[in-house]
Amino acid sequence: MKGFTDIIGHEQIIEHFQNSLRARQISHAYILNGENGSGKNMLASAFAKALVCEAGYGDACNMCKACRQFDGGNHPDVRRVLHEKKTGIGVDEVREQVCNDVLIKPYSSKYKIYIVDEAEKMTPQAQNALLKTIEEPPSYAVIMLLTNSVEALLPTIRSRCILLNLHSVDTDKIRDFLMQVHHVPDYQARVCASYAQGNTGRALLMATSENFREMHELMLRTVKRVDDMKVSDMAAAVVDISKYKAQIGDFLDLMMVWYRDVLVLKATGDLNAVVYKDEYRYLKRKAETSSYEGISRIFEAMDNARTRINANASFEWTIELLLVMIKEN
Repeated sequence: MKGFTDIIGHEQIIEHFQNSLRARQISHAYILNGENGSGKNMLASAFAKALVCEAGYGDACNMCKACRQFDGGNHPDVRRVLHEKKTGIGVDEVREQVCNDVLIKPYSSKYKIYIVDEAEKMTPQAQNALLKTIEEPPSYAVIMLLTNSVEALLPTIRSRCILLNLHSVDTDKIRDFLMQVHHVPDYQARVCASYAQGNTGRALLMATSENFREMHELMLRTVKRVDDMKVSDMAAAVVDISKYKAQIGDFLDLMMVWYRDVLVLKATGDLNAVVYKDEYRYLKRKAETSSYEGISRIFEAMDNARTRINANASFEWTIELLLVMIKEN
């Protein structure tokens, strides 16, 4: 990555980092808090690269030896804490990769940087071990904790770090990013950006994943046909949707984008305000044959389906009930 210029949104966090770099006032510990795909790793990487850059003007120059080493993944003073267990980051891993290593001075940079991804997975023992380093760090140490749940970190950790919360990115910015940087067609970029709900990573995943495209096509077939489905058709649809059981949250999000368009079209009649412009004929028919109360009940049914699935209710029964509710409304 080039640096901060590669990042979409998060202007306040970028400004904070750049001001700190220019003023040479770097904190010893940061927490980047945001959902998966929100840009935590890109922000941490851009900041780390700027810290080791030999130019030192608030962003990476992308020309010096340090920048080239960083791009190659082999800068000696930037460490990413690794862990083998999916369940957690243990005390031994934190001690070996951070607490003991930080005692060794930087090899070629003014700073020695540690990036701990999925920091919420640190065990209490691992966090307490890290706390000692955060409380009395060497002047050159910079520790960045990336998490999707800041509440999982001990209050003593949180109180000694600068907390930076990542917020949703504007949908239009994500759409333009997909079109200009990744050359995604306009229609697909609109859908992906709206579906992502401010999460650039989610939008990019959908735009580039064949699996997501197949799931999206199934969602469209389902909502277009659901009004005319017989019992056998509904059972077949449930079987098809079951193939995406692990991604049912994404499937429901896509359905919500569709029915949001129905609601917007019914309320305003404005084609420019909908995401699925190419599906105008279907959306218009649905808007004309649905009541506001019916659309509201469909949204409620989707929320209930999500809640039931998260509570481990029968997947097939839940999806069938959802389709029945949509058909009735």
